[in-house]
Amino acid sequence: MRIIRLLTASILGYLLGTVPSADIASRLVPGTRVDLRRSGSRNPGAMNAARVLGNTAGRVVMASDVAKGYASCASGKALAGDVGAHVAGVAAVLGHCYPVWSRFEGGKGLATSFGQCLYTFPMAAPVDLVTAIGVARIPGLRRPGLVSTAAASGAWLLMSFVWWRRRLPNSWGPEPSAALLVANGATVLVVASRSIAAYRRGDSDDLEPSR
Repeated sequence: MRIIRLLTASILGYLLGTVPSADIASRLVPGTRVDLRRSGSRNPGAMNAARVLGNTAGRVVMASDVAKGYASCASGKALAGDVGAHVAGVAAVLGHCYPVWSRFEGGKGLATSFGQCLYTFPMAAPVDLVTAIGVARIPGLRRPGLVSTAAASGAWLLMSFVWWRRRLPNSWGPEPSAALLVANGATVLVVASRSIAAYRRGDSDDLEPSR
């Protein structure tokens, strides 16, 4: 029965992750019918939505994507406990990055993974956010988005290991365990796969905004 509950949590997390926040936003903005996978950086995420559709749309997409990750973990927790929360969180990021409904062409998973972090590892969430923003603003970086993602991911994994080994307090999140480190590592791999693929194609949110 536990395996069935975990499987259900993963399926539900994946389905929630596939909710196309950016596509919905592009349809709701008056006078636009933009395919974000073909416009701007060609990434269906918050930064590209802000660039192409405006800052308000970008903020809405950002909040929606974070909510997907958080809600997936909460659902997984209800279905299968702490491990269910971790499984569902990873599945949500996978669904966002590789949605079956969009021929597996999704976003980079950064906001959704932050939602996962916010639920399962709230003690790391502020560090993750500050690291990503701070590194991205370092002058002279050629790929600030890529570098900041790598730095924030590294900090997230390092904290996961430390919190697990030392059993440090985790605010409202589940008690740190090996599952925390494994889940966060899996999420980092999924996000990295999308970021590397976008880099190789030349699709990047580091591009200057369209004028």
